[in-house]
Amino acid sequence: MKMIAKKTAAPLLCGLAVLVLLKTALFVAYVPSSSMEPTIKKGSMILGSRIVGKLRRGDVIVFRRSGGYVVKRIAYVPGDVIDAPTGGETLAVDHVASNQTVASIVPDGCYYVLGDNNTVSLDSRYWDNPFVERSQVIARVFVGQQNWSLTDGG
Repeated sequence: MKMIAKKTAAPLLCGLAVLVLLKTALFVAYVPSSSMEPTIKKGSMILGSRIVGKLRRGDVIVFRRSGGYVVKRIAYVPGDVIDAPTGGETLAVDHVASNQTVASIVPDGCYYVLGDNNTVSLDSRYWDNPFVERSQVIARVFVGQQNWSLTDGG
């Protein structure tokens, strides 16, 4: 009986440690769409840190939206002026809006996010409330200089 307990204790403790790590420090998810290509390929598994810290423009984040998880890149941070032309998709940051544009300021504690593949990404440009609140952010994704993801061996 003692031998069985010894043989099962180590795997159980390892499993428990991994579970605690995934619930408190790490975030693993599957990306089913191509909205973040070429950075994150459709079908990739991603790894992120639940210990997010200060978020910056360019960070790739996972957040809750409409009952699910979404992965996008932070394009605008609190205080940035978003200047979007009324007929196009080009965005400019932090300059005075012309008469032909729609402008808004990113509120404190919020972010404006975009997918890297802007032709297919449903992101802040299309949402009624375009801002992601800091409280909705689950993790910051580990994305290196070479478009790293778990599925491409990077």
